Amino acid sequence: MYNPTVARLTYRALLGRRRAMILFLLPGMLLLISAAVRAFNGMDDQVAADVLGGFALATMVPLIGVIAGTGAIGPEIDDGSIVYLLSKPVKRSSIIFTKLIVAIAVTMVFSAVPTLIAGFILNGNGQQVAVAYTVAALVASIAYSALFLLLGTISRHAVVIGLVYALVWETLFGSLIAGARTLSVQQWALALAQKVTGDGLVTSDVALPTAVALLVGVAIVATWFAAHKLSRLTLAGEE
Repeated sequence: MYNPTVARLTYRALLGRRRAMILFLLPGMLLLISAAVRAFNGMDDQVAADVLGGFALATMVPLIGVIAGTGAIGPEIDDGSIVYLLSKPVKRSSIIFTKLIVAIAVTMVFSAVPTLIAGFILNGNGQQVAVAYTVAALVASIAYSALFLLLGTISRHAVVIGLVYALVWETLFGSLIAGARTLSVQQWALALAQKVTGDGLVTSDVALPTAVALLVGVAIVATWFAAHKLSRLTLAGEE
């Protein structure tokens, strides 16, 4: 299912100069904010949880997921270069699976790793806060990558839709409407973080079994549907 050639092309597209600058910008901001907060506020477990939850998980992870997920396939479909891959003897499900793995890897590296470092800067992983939010970032990376890869497959406006979901639905509606939190990748990931800390520093509106089931279900369904959608694309001359 994993195709090294497709992976290499996808990594090259995602880590090009323009996207790489954006990918490095958000983690850099997190680390700068964390260093400033530690310098002015000292070591505080609750402040560390607030920074990691409010910026890392709520903003940085979904934005990087949008960049990596949609960028893994969306531009190729938009400019027609996907034809090159589709004309090769590679299963289309393999193309989707490989691009998903690359998107997940990029999202994890640029979100979970900085989250862990920021957590140690903020409070030295007191109360397991750094580890908890790193776990949340890791699992959220999988769900976001699958969702936004699907968006990149089915819509030319995938980035806009992804930003609306990440910044409007999860951040705005999620903070105002309790029911919206149930359909939030962020809340599903927080359920795992809550399990790691276990002392009230991290809370989620979704129970852990439900969160795990939704994370797995969304990742599987989104990947399957993306592969199904790509399989429906036809090239000129195909029967």
